[in-house]
Amino acid sequence: MSNLKISLSSGSLFTLPIKRAFELAAEAEFDGVELIINQEFQWVNPVKLVRSLQAIAPINSIHAPFMPLDGWGGPIQSLLQSIDLAADTGISLVNFHPPSWLGLEVGFWRWLYRIRDFQKEVGLDGQVLVTIENMPWVGRHKINPNILSSTNDMINFIHEHNLYLTFDTTHMGSGKANFINDFYLFYGSGRIRNIHFSDYGFGREHLIPGHGRLPLTRFLNHLKNTDYQGCVTLEVSPHEFPKNEQTILLGLKELQTYMKVETGMLPSEAMECFDAPPPMDVDDQAAFSGQPA
Repeated sequence: MSNLKISLSSGSLFTLPIKRAFELAAEAEFDGVELIINQEFQWVNPVKLVRSLQAIAPINSIHAPFMPLDGWGGPIQSLLQSIDLAADTGISLVNFHPPSWLGLEVGFWRWLYRIRDFQKEVGLDGQVLVTIENMPWVGRHKINPNILSSTNDMINFIHEHNLYLTFDTTHMGSGKANFINDFYLFYGSGRIRNIHFSDYGFGREHLIPGHGRLPLTRFLNHLKNTDYQGCVTLEVSPHEFPKNEQTILLGLKELQTYMKVETGMLPSEAMECFDAPPPMDVDDQAAFSGQPA
């Protein structure tokens, strides 16, 4: 576990200027940031902007744009541009979302299947690790509108096309509340290089751990017993935080401490300086209340 890092997704604070998000991540003592390419990257020198952010906190990964941005083109071009940016600034990993059949991303879908070796052909001959992300089930009827929604289909695809995975707990948990078995299937593939960490419950994604219904403490404890060497990236909705930046900072400090304690990076005593108890799993809550899980 010596190479495990606890990151903060810049998307968790996207209501703030990106520079301020990086400052809060550094003040909260995260091991780095996952940079989501957002509107602040339109019509600027992206290398210059990234280097200014790296002066504040390390960037462990880049998330390619998942919405149209001026100057970044469609999903293929924006992914390739993100990888070039990562290579130019020494960032080791780029993550992207798969095509959506609901969004009729047919050209993107065809391109994806044409690539025989993502690390060689797209990742600049292995210079940048390229990861694809598992996506959520949404709506009243729980539909996953993206290709490769099945765990087995995704595992087969990433093996056949030499692609790595960013495993998202809230996305998997939106379809399967007890997602740990699926995590182990992905882990057994040897392909996980990044983990997006947040809670899911009551039809809402990217909740703060303990605000939903996923067994996240148990998940981190399982992770402690693996050989996983990548990042665990806190990726919560900014609507989970209050507007006061000092309160946001205190919340971020508690969350990164909780994640490090439960993965064995810090002793359990590290949580004692916080007033609130650490997040509990649904099973733990049921045991506490005397009710069945």
